[in-house]
Amino acid sequence: MSGRPLDGEDPDRLYTITGGRSRADESRLDLVTLIVGECDPTPGMQSEHVKILRTCRRPTAVVEISSELGLPVSIVKILLCDLLDTGRVTARHPSSAATESSSSDSAMLKQVLIGLEKL
Repeated sequence: MSGRPLDGEDPDRLYTITGGRSRADESRLDLVTLIVGECDPTPGMQSEHVKILRTCRRPTAVVEISSELGLPVSIVKILLCDLLDTGRVTARHPSSAATESSSSDSAMLKQVLIGLEKL
């Protein structure tokens, strides 16, 4: 068996990046969760956190961040949880935006219907 790196990365480096953690809170993030940076990078931040904050100046999906950093999604989720816990990024699932939009659209359509009935 060869000592081939996992996903193109040295396992020791991945261990270091995550501080030895192997799992993130899976319920908080999935592949399409949109991440938005809430601040600029600060001196002394971990380089991967800096890259995430720069990438997420606009809403960016977790899977896109993973691709941009060239890291496995599982590692990116751990890093994102760090940033979420410190308030440096916010996360929003696209379906929550669609739900809010559809409920306001529904309310508006009801008002239009009421107005038409009054004519």
